[in-house]
Amino acid sequence: MTSKVSSPAEHADGAVVGEQRRAAGAKDVRRLDRVIIRFAGDSGDGMQLTGDRFTSETASFGNDLSTLPNFPAEIRAPAGTLPGVSSFQLHFADHDILTPGDAPNVLVAMNPAALKANIGDLPRGAEIIVNTDEFTKRAMQKVGYTASPLEDGSLDGYNLHPVPLTTLTVEALKEFDLTRKEAERSKNMFALGLLSWMYHRPTEGTEKFLKTKFAKKPEIAAANLAAFRAGWNFGETTEDFAVSYEIAPATKAFPVGTYRNISGNLALAYGLIAASRQADLLLFLGSYPITPASDILHELSKHKNFGVRTFQAEDEIAGIGAALGAAFGGSLAVTTTSGPGVALKSETMGLAVSLELPLLVVDIQRGGPSTGLPTKTEQADLLQAMYGRNGEAPVPVVAPRTPADCFDAALEAARIALTYRTPVMLLSDGYLANGSEPWRIPELDELPDLRVQFAQGPNHTLADGTEVFWPYKRDPKTLARPWAIPGTPGLEHRIGGIEKQDGTGNISYDPANHNFMVHTRQAKIDGIDVPDIEVDDPHEARTLVLGWGSTYGPITAAVRRLRAAGESIAQAHLRHLNPFPRNLGTVLKRYDKVVIPEMNLGQLATLVRAKYLVDAHSYNQVNGMPFKAEQLATALKEAIDG
Repeated sequence: MTSKVSSPAEHADGAVVGEQRRAAGAKDVRRLDRVIIRFAGDSGDGMQLTGDRFTSETASFGNDLSTLPNFPAEIRAPAGTLPGVSSFQLHFADHDILTPGDAPNVLVAMNPAALKANIGDLPRGAEIIVNTDEFTKRAMQKVGYTASPLEDGSLDGYNLHPVPLTTLTVEALKEFDLTRKEAERSKNMFALGLLSWMYHRPTEGTEKFLKTKFAKKPEIAAANLAAFRAGWNFGETTEDFAVSYEIAPATKAFPVGTYRNISGNLALAYGLIAASRQADLLLFLGSYPITPASDILHELSKHKNFGVRTFQAEDEIAGIGAALGAAFGGSLAVTTTSGPGVALKSETMGLAVSLELPLLVVDIQRGGPSTGLPTKTEQADLLQAMYGRNGEAPVPVVAPRTPADCFDAALEAARIALTYRTPVMLLSDGYLANGSEPWRIPELDELPDLRVQFAQGPNHTLADGTEVFWPYKRDPKTLARPWAIPGTPGLEHRIGGIEKQDGTGNISYDPANHNFMVHTRQAKIDGIDVPDIEVDDPHEARTLVLGWGSTYGPITAAVRRLRAAGESIAQAHLRHLNPFPRNLGTVLKRYDKVVIPEMNLGQLATLVRAKYLVDAHSYNQVNGMPFKAEQLATALKEAIDG
């Protein structure tokens, strides 16, 4: 972000958009450049669906956007409690943005718990829309309110809109043959309709979505449509909302192309499919469901028509074992998991290193250790990805930086795996996986050619002139061994975890051979061709901020703020974490100070210090939430001045 986010309240003296005014005496329409909205309620109130629908309509309208879903780890957390609050934050603008925003301008709170859990994040002057029907004495006492916050003056610094959402929804649906409880479930659609009116969001997409989602239950579809339209009409007619707001499309933020809204997990799934098509290989996913990686399994299971085969295994070990078997059989093989699952897959990853077969291990990082925080984000698996196997078992590590970038990162991970015959770890995280942003759909000719040549016959001549197949005879440039499909005549060879003899692949306990193979496998990874790191440094700064993965958005937003305030700071971001770009050491030594923000206790900083002997400074956060831009800007300013 380049300037302070202004709430609707702060635009009270702003100019009314004349051409947008309705008939004389109608409500004002005011133009904003951006807004941050947070929907919050019980995990059963449909906040994620509400936020997702609002996001989809915002994307179709042409705004740039970034989202932050935040939900409890429990499948059904206790209703009305602070741990059970589910929220969805959306930042959208008429220009390029990078984060879901630091502080909401608008909070929709469906109950007292939602209000109490989120009020601390709101700036003074923000809009608060509360469902007054839920503010009963018992509900308020459950979260520690001794008096109603709607009446005790504690919300005087905000623009409070008390709305009996439940009552209005039930009233709007009285013509339907629904129980009160069934009717109350549509209150999220009433709230969505109200916010859609308030911010001039399109409605056609949501109406089509509801008709499709409940096609087999036409009464429920009609009820949700009625609630959605009632919310819109309430905004139009009530005196409590005197102003609506317009955020123009971000026409200058996007290069020409066809765009869609996409989450990180969906982009990653599409990237895997694209990689398999570009490689002309079947895509095989062996996976065990685990939050927040399960959506990739769900999505890929829908695409059998693209040659995708998905296998939901009985556990993590079986999932990667099946995937490695598919790699041996000539497929583009993938296994998906999160932190605890990586630990279980480590032995088979070591086997893949020994076999030197292409395998993608996708780790959607979450809070740890152990089960940790299943629905919260973290970057604490980097050292596990680098070293979490027995013996010397190096693997390349690739990390996307935004939800849309997960598509390109999947293609890059596949390129490395197929070219160098190695398992590759792709490190996304919960923030990227569940967050969303606009994505330009690439043209086919923009995608890389990933086709590979399988071994066809003998590749080595013995001293006596006999032609044989050596499964570990390497490409002199990539050090990759041949990929031989089982059943190909003349290509029989051993596989297994015991050390191989160079060239022949026979079992070998020879010390010199083991030493040679260890160094060769390491040299193969070290020799992977990765692009040089690019540095954004327009003012020849003395301080460099270096990031990786999902910190890209907050870091870039913070850097923009500092430069707008006249500060000089450079920025670089890593996609390839093993091997590092070849120019990284030279880049680091150009700066007096290097600051590395991470959602861990300094894992990249540890690697950088060890490899380059640079006194990199860590700035760390491990609270399960992404960095805020203002927080990082303050920390980086201190580093510049220190």
